[in-house]
Amino acid sequence: MREGFRQSMSWLHTWVGLLFGWLLLAIFLTGTLAYFKDEISHWMQPEVPSRPVSNEASLTLAQHYLQQHAQRASRWFINLPDAREPALSVMWQLPGKPGERGVFTQKLLDPATGAELQARATRGGEFFYRFHFQLQMPHPWGRWLATAAAMLMFIALVSGIIVHKKIFKDFFTFRPRKGQRSWLDGHNAVGVLVLPFHLMITYSSLVIFMSMVMPASILATYGEDTRALFNEAFPATSNAPAAGRPAQLVQLQPLLEQAREQWPGGRVGRITVNNPGDANASVNVMRHGGDAVVRDFGSAVSFDGVSGQLLQVAPPHSPTIAIRGAFYGLHMGLFAGPLLRWLYFICGLAATAMIGTGLVIWLGKRQLKHAKSGVMPFELRLVEVLNIASMSGLVLAVAAFFWANRLLPVSFAARADWEVNCFFIVWGLSLLHATLRRGRQAWIEQLGLAALLLGSVPLLDALTVPDALDGFLMHGDWVRAGFDLTCLAAGLFLGWAAWKMARPLAHPAARPRRAAVEAEVA
Repeated sequence: MREGFRQSMSWLHTWVGLLFGWLLLAIFLTGTLAYFKDEISHWMQPEVPSRPVSNEASLTLAQHYLQQHAQRASRWFINLPDAREPALSVMWQLPGKPGERGVFTQKLLDPATGAELQARATRGGEFFYRFHFQLQMPHPWGRWLATAAAMLMFIALVSGIIVHKKIFKDFFTFRPRKGQRSWLDGHNAVGVLVLPFHLMITYSSLVIFMSMVMPASILATYGEDTRALFNEAFPATSNAPAAGRPAQLVQLQPLLEQAREQWPGGRVGRITVNNPGDANASVNVMRHGGDAVVRDFGSAVSFDGVSGQLLQVAPPHSPTIAIRGAFYGLHMGLFAGPLLRWLYFICGLAATAMIGTGLVIWLGKRQLKHAKSGVMPFELRLVEVLNIASMSGLVLAVAAFFWANRLLPVSFAARADWEVNCFFIVWGLSLLHATLRRGRQAWIEQLGLAALLLGSVPLLDALTVPDALDGFLMHGDWVRAGFDLTCLAAGLFLGWAAWKMARPLAHPAARPRRAAVEAEVA
């Protein structure tokens, strides 16, 4: 009975990993890149300078700009610069017609001078973050599909733990150059090495969308009025409607220090001004999302927008909401400093490698059964093509996304959308290429091209941004330098992988038929 149960778990682990492995690989890789989404966005907008500034001075400049350009707005939003987001971002919303939402306008300002920055339009790292859980699909279908994949990933993890009864012994076993055995050893090693991360990241993704995927208790308590749940969980700040009487808005800079007194050691992230220039103006100062592991969505301090009087301090959340906030914070990793963020990144790559090696193992085992005939069935050929496109093809699409950012004209109106279009066009072409070329040749060519594109990103950056070296050496813009060096390292690794795959093809005629096929599989 026990052996039968393990065999059932093995069947479940195998087929769940295969049918959803390609989707999960894309979700994990883009989610891993999203840990550096702010740094990616900064590289993709080289017009934004990186220099240390004070929040107080930046807030004064932002208020002055908005008073000049957004006097008729119903709300202002000010995002202060920090080490990861060097630009001062301002946004305002104009009053809409009854029943309609007002139009939003966003601008980036130089935090040192308050001048408007003419930065190129780009999706930046936000594209990877959104694709990670929306899959570039209409709401809510992408979220449903990504959440279903996360649930099946959790099932695959649990069944994998059950199947590998010697899992920790296997972790210390690696036999290189042993074909399928080496792939299985690598799969076990990366699976066990970051197993806590795998479980945490998968389960927390389900907790984040629990109102969507586990609504039974919510419906039993609140019925169809789900908005009541969010109003209770995240109490709204006291924002009175506009009175229709003009009044001078208080200076925002002194309010920062009062807000910080409510959060010992905390930072200010966003300032929202409701009804600016009205007698009922109010100012909400939000805490920075990276201050703590537990993400506190409702941590705001409210002030009267005319007198500056403190109106409200958000109360602490209940233990239930705090637990959800802890899972959200652990999943997003916003609290992580540079070293811990790199650890998140490495663990994400390990999770991606675990999924990829699992797909390779599934195909390799079945290819060996057809080694004598030399004819691969259609279903195995289909898996091979999807493996190539989902791994080397996806990396190639990421490289094309970065190149499109530099090669598309800055004045092109739809350049942000075309960056994304280039990503999917190259990804689609990689699928076509894998269909037309033999497996090993397709791997080598796609990995080689991805290595060339990623490895030459530093040269591309230097040639397309005139002040690239000046930005590194004079202003200390090490974020851009770090991005270039990371792409160079990725390019070297992919080039090494392509070279390793090409080596066994040096003298194929000297091998017997079966040995050649086994080498092809390995």
